[in-house]
Amino acid sequence: MSERTIRIGIIGCGGIANGKQMPSLSKVAGVELVAFCDIVKEKAEKAANDYGVADADVYTDYNELLKDTSIDVIHVCTPNKSHAPISIAALEANKHVLCEKPMAKTASEARQMVETAKRVGKKLTIGYDNRYRNDSFYLKELVDQDEFGDIYFAKAHAIRRRAVPTWGVFLNEEEQGGGPLIDIGTHALDLTLWTMNNYKVKSVVGNVYYKLSDTENAANAFGPWDPKEFTVEDSAFAFITMENGATVSLEASWALNTLDVDEAKTTLCGTKAGADMKDGLRINGEKLSRLYVTKPDLNAGGVAYYSGGSESQADKEARLWIEAIRNDTEPVVKAEQALVVSEILEAIYESAKTGKAVYFNEANEPITSN
Repeated sequence: MSERTIRIGIIGCGGIANGKQMPSLSKVAGVELVAFCDIVKEKAEKAANDYGVADADVYTDYNELLKDTSIDVIHVCTPNKSHAPISIAALEANKHVLCEKPMAKTASEARQMVETAKRVGKKLTIGYDNRYRNDSFYLKELVDQDEFGDIYFAKAHAIRRRAVPTWGVFLNEEEQGGGPLIDIGTHALDLTLWTMNNYKVKSVVGNVYYKLSDTENAANAFGPWDPKEFTVEDSAFAFITMENGATVSLEASWALNTLDVDEAKTTLCGTKAGADMKDGLRINGEKLSRLYVTKPDLNAGGVAYYSGGSESQADKEARLWIEAIRNDTEPVVKAEQALVVSEILEAIYESAKTGKAVYFNEANEPITSN
């Protein structure tokens, strides 16, 4: 695509669109937000007034928005249940698509999204914005330079003590497909697999819990939840074995009686060195018969994709996504990688339901419970 203006349509004008997508896109040169859709017309109108071009269009039916052949890119910012149908329709309408995380409610839907993008030849990426943090990019570059050797153990951290989202449809299993596992656990798992550069799965064992969701008037960062509306798990834990023998421990909770809280962080353990994000990014290892711990200066620049200054992870996500479209290069978050995350999440729920391990075949697809 040439340097002509890239025209973007926003489908879903709620929290994630207003809190992340639209403010960041509005900072990217050569981009215009030209169409806005929400089932609540007033939300679309407000978004158009706040971020749109002067003659921006407003819709309540995304199918009508997709008929506009002048739109190049669609950002899908709706509840999980509608991620796949909207993304697939947008791809079929010859648009590039950024869909917010998680990729879809089910792995089957996520697979359909990947297959559609390949068939129509359009770009598809998923909003795993924690990859765009300075510590994440730096850690990934170290891994790519083989600083850690064979990474054979990792942890994906997504633990809150009490921070259950009580707005929107977060607590609705039908709309979301799950609770903290699919909401924040998905970020931690994506970050871990990406930094490990390991997407070949052998088996998954998981447990999910509904232990604290029935608490009345619970202390919570976002106000007490209604136990009758809390239909998703409050915690989930998993043990993932990769094809090469590496193991990943995943922990995800919105409400847990613990003081050891970490969210969207990873721990990597390799044969040469290790790393964690417990207190900023820390690298640990052994040299000259001595143990060491270092904390890199992440404000000095010099990292691939890092332009310096105070660019936020959301702004970096928007900029690099548009650059991938302009330069016809692969986006930072590849749809095939996000598909593996969705497959693992679904396998965790399946394992918890059956009490058995879920195994993956050579095509990296979950096949059986034994």
